[in-house]
Amino acid sequence: MDTTPNETPNPRQQSPLPPPGPAHADEQRLHRATRGRMLAGVAAGLADYFDIDPTLVRIAFLVLAFMGGLAVPLYIAGWLLIPDEENDLSIAEEFLSHEHARSAY
Repeated sequence: MDTTPNETPNPRQQSPLPPPGPAHADEQRLHRATRGRMLAGVAAGLADYFDIDPTLVRIAFLVLAFMGGLAVPLYIAGWLLIPDEENDLSIAEEFLSHEHARSAY
């Protein structure tokens, strides 16, 4: 007779989560694309991030523009808040850091 005791899993024996730290280099981040951009790279950057065709994002912006004009403020917000591909800071973050540095003096 093979009798094995019922073992309950010990939560301490489970594999631990990876330690918090800097983001991995292979993780994808939201950015404004420099390649394939038409205006400021917002649509191309969103398409890269969501791994879809940039044409679909541009069509979505057009539909939003004709259905109440929501696309214009969203695009401007994306341009100001999403960093460029080569930069770590967005235009708004750069502006605020310059203003903060100026007010420190």
